[in-house]
Amino acid sequence: MKEHFQDLLEYNQHFNQLLIQNYLENKMIWSEKSRSLLNHIVNAHQIWNARILNDNQFEVWQINADDSLIEINSENFINSSKILVERDLNEIINYQNSKGNQFENSIQEIFFHFINHSTYHRGQIAMLMKQAGLEPLNTDYIFYKRF
Repeated sequence: MKEHFQDLLEYNQHFNQLLIQNYLENKMIWSEKSRSLLNHIVNAHQIWNARILNDNQFEVWQINADDSLIEINSENFINSSKILVERDLNEIINYQNSKGNQFENSIQEIFFHFINHSTYHRGQIAMLMKQAGLEPLNTDYIFYKRF
C-alpha cells in the first residue's frame, strides 16, 4: 500500500508543479480565484503533513509569495514521502481542524483525502483556465501513467 501512495504522491507533486509553472508563466491571465485555489492546494497538503508531524501549519487560504510555490510543493512531497517511510499507515492522528473541532483519522485516510482534494481543485482550476482563454492541463491520473 505504501508503494501505491508513493505513486500517488509523485502524480500529485508532478501536476501541482506543472500547474504552478503555468501560473508563473501566465499570471496576468489567471484569475484571482485560480490563484487562490492553487495556493489552497499547496496549503492544505502542508497542513495535513503538519498535523501528522505535529508541526506549524499554514492558514487554509493564505496566499503565498509566487516564487515560493514550487518550493512549498516540493517540501510537501518530501515530507509526505518521509511520513510514508517512517510511519504506519494505520496510525491514528488526532488533530484540530481550522474551526477548532477535534477529529482523528488514520494516516492512510489523510493521504487519500489530501490527494483527492488536490485533484478536485485542479479540476476547478482547469475550468477557470479555459474560461480565461488558456489551455487547461490534462491532470488525469491515467494520463500521467501513460508517460
